Amino acid sequence: MTAYTLSQATALALKGIRVRGPQRSGAVHRTGAPVLRGSLEAGTFEEGFFAVPAKGETDRLLRMARAAVDAGRRLKRLARTEGRELSAAERALAALTAGAVRVYEEICTLARLNGGRVFPTYDYLAEATALGRATVARALHLLEAAGFLIRQRRCKRVTAEGPGPRYEQTSNAYRPTLPERLLGLLPRWLRPAPLPADAVQRLADRVEELAAMHGGLSCRELAETTVGGELGRLLARLGARIDAAERESQNHPQPLLKSYNNGTIASA
Repeated sequence: MTAYTLSQATALALKGIRVRGPQRSGAVHRTGAPVLRGSLEAGTFEEGFFAVPAKGETDRLLRMARAAVDAGRRLKRLARTEGRELSAAERALAALTAGAVRVYEEICTLARLNGGRVFPTYDYLAEATALGRATVARALHLLEAAGFLIRQRRCKRVTAEGPGPRYEQTSNAYRPTLPERLLGLLPRWLRPAPLPADAVQRLADRVEELAAMHGGLSCRELAETTVGGELGRLLARLGARIDAAERESQNHPQPLLKSYNNGTIASA
């Protein structure tokens, strides 16, 4: 019988075993092209995602983005001179660049011309802004981090042999937005005017009235009032069962405690 050392035995045991390296977080799709995580099928969500901008809204958003770059530069200069650490919102503001504003200008232009429907490719934005594709990708990331942009990845069906639908990545959908968490860092003239005190009070009274009304509804009525569509009908049926169970429990009240019964019998 042949004798092996420990290292030789270990090598023989591991022979033929394929050691796999670090794997990607997303699996490769059946077509061979990766579909990024969080992607939605094109044509299934756009009606609820895109929003038609109001008159002058895109121009105002672009002015805010330009002012945000200037405010970010002041914050970086202040951090260097005073040595204080910036907050998360301040860091997002300080990271904005002139290239990011140029990309944002093109997105705002597309939103104004196309009724809010914005889904350009990286190559289109690179050609329209005369920036590199990597610079465009970084600018979109900075705009999204600062709150000026909402981005949704999309995929589309492709025709291929084999069972089941197959997909591949397509251009993202974009919606320019108002960065609420950065408003306090921007100049006062760029912030929306505060609501009058009487309007704030009316809104608070309305919220209390709705809460009181909902509190008096049954589970079925609450589902029918607050939720619509197929989900609302399903919740209404579930609420009806809960209401029936509660009514049944009221028809069979809790029996008297044993100690109370013993005391009553003893006194009798």
